[in-house]
Amino acid sequence: MKVAIVSDSNSGITQAEAKEIGIRIVPMPFTIEGEEYFEDINLTQEGFYEKLLGDVAVSTSQPSIGFVMSLWDELLKEYDQIVYIPMSSGLSESCASALRVAEVEYKDRVFVVDNQRISVTQKQSVMDAIELANKGYTGKEIHDILMKVKMHSDIYIMVDTLKYLRKGGRITPAAAAVGNLLKIKPVLRIFGEKLDKYRMMNRTLENAKRILIDAAKNSIEGFLKDIDGKTDNVHISVAYSGTDRTVADAFVEMVKKEFGVNDVICNPLSLSVSCHIGDGALAIALSKALPDDL
Repeated sequence: MKVAIVSDSNSGITQAEAKEIGIRIVPMPFTIEGEEYFEDINLTQEGFYEKLLGDVAVSTSQPSIGFVMSLWDELLKEYDQIVYIPMSSGLSESCASALRVAEVEYKDRVFVVDNQRISVTQKQSVMDAIELANKGYTGKEIHDILMKVKMHSDIYIMVDTLKYLRKGGRITPAAAAVGNLLKIKPVLRIFGEKLDKYRMMNRTLENAKRILIDAAKNSIEGFLKDIDGKTDNVHISVAYSGTDRTVADAFVEMVKKEFGVNDVICNPLSLSVSCHIGDGALAIALSKALPDDL
């Protein structure tokens, strides 16, 4: 059985990378000054941040279900089944829309994975799906495995500016004013479908790095270890927002040293996340490797 893997650009996977690894990526739409753009199609990272930092009105949207269905129809001419891994249903309606359509019109052919991930942990789900498909698992089997391990991930993000949290209503204007005066760089957490506060009172980049490292270690030694008793089977990634990855590259070296690992992937945060937190953010992401006894 041939199984196609499809995700969206919230995973951080570019169109070029998708072509290289043999999957398809649905580009996420953005509305900028009343015009619609599509991530990595006619909206580059550089173009996005130029607009965002220029105080232009930038908002996220969800891909047209008609577009998604046309992609499924195209793939089903060549493949028997599709595993679709969109961004978390807790952060967008796109997953719910896809689920409704798949259950009615594509039953037993398209399997939508609502594993409540975004950005680098969503990307890891895609890589896991590719691995499973290459091993001969069916679309339903891949779906069921990814749903079983969906909470085996964590992300901690340092936000460099409070401006976008205020615009999104996550903090009050008064709190943002005080925070900006004190140069607060809060650390947030994405666990499952929620973007939550983790450590709000942080004032320096170096201290934020320490908070990110310690939080990641606590997750690895805590709930991720409780899954199988192991701490050496966790994918560790670094992510950032903006077009300058100098700070992120330095953080990668720190992460390698702190965790005793040689391979740490560094990717830009998806533009959907960046739209809500701005540029200059730094993140560490954790994803438990697939279990051996599937």
